[in-house]
Amino acid sequence: MPILDLYEHGDHRKNLAHFATLASLAAVDGEINPKEKAVLDKFAFKLNITEEEIKEVMKKENKYPIETPHSGEKRFKRLFEFFQIIFSDHYIDDDERKIVEKYAIGLGFAPKKASDIIDKSIAIFSGQIAFEDYHVLVKRECN
Repeated sequence: MPILDLYEHGDHRKNLAHFATLASLAAVDGEINPKEKAVLDKFAFKLNITEEEIKEVMKKENKYPIETPHSGEKRFKRLFEFFQIIFSDHYIDDDERKIVEKYAIGLGFAPKKASDIIDKSIAIFSGQIAFEDYHVLVKRECN
């Protein structure tokens, strides 16, 4: 039984699905190297994934494709939810960013757009948002 079937709904199922997708992305070139494994371990911690769940996800016979939402809003929502989790420790390193960018591309964003979205998301979630962007966001909410 695939591990995702163990969870019918809820945040943990969503987190497990995110993690499984990231593991599949990391393994796309055949194997997960030690550097990728270290990044996946960080994500597992942030996503509250257990050792048992990690072992199940990492089995070679388990492949978890990214479910690409047809709606642009749903893609942004999935990426937003993922950023909420990533920034639980208020930090994203370069290796995490690379995997998140692959994730965004897998969700259906063009590579350049994915990179721009990741840059802006990092700025927003790390509190480094430019005044102009802040002003646009706040002004939009007030109208």
